[in-house]
Order: sequence, then C-alpha cells, then structure tokens
Amino acid sequence: MKLTYEQVQHVALLARLGLTEAEVERFQQQLSNILENFEILQEVDTTNIPATAQPITLYNVFREDEIKDSYSRQDILVNAPSRDDNCFKVRAILEEQ
Repeated sequence: MKLTYEQVQHVALLARLGLTEAEVERFQQQLSNILENFEILQEVDTTNIPATAQPITLYNVFREDEIKDSYSRQDILVNAPSRDDNCFKVRAILEEQ
C-alpha cells in the first residue's frame, strides 16, 4: 500500500507533528514500506494457529522482599536544602484563602 503525500501530512496533523517537506517524503516512503510488509503478513495462512494473548510465558522478575534497616533521619535530612527541626521545609504551593 503506497501512502500519498497528503495522507502522511494528515497523519502528522493528527499526531500534532510539524514536519518539513523532506520529512513528509521520507516518512511517506518508510510508512509505505511498513504497510507493504503487513500486506505480506496478511497472506500467511493462520487458520490452524490458535489465537494467543501472550506468545511467551510470563514470569515474575521481582526479588523477594527483605527487611532492611532504614536510613536514620539525620542521614536523610543532611541533603535537604532547607529544613525545620526534623522535617523537610518546602515552599507552599497552595495559597490559603
């Protein structure tokens, strides 16, 4: 499927992309090649292949939880740009009315 110059401009407009003429021409060729590859894939007979949501087995890659000692309050507050006693001091972002 060959995309037209206008179709690429329309897709760019929908994606809110500002493209130069050279970029539109380059993407016209690249997107057309991608669509042609999908047309080739659609010719493959998949009637005896069951539908799958996930082609590979999923497994959990997280480590086991371990109880560890926390940093001390002083170690954490040493990097604070501003502090008030044992708390971080930050600029107010909401005004009181």
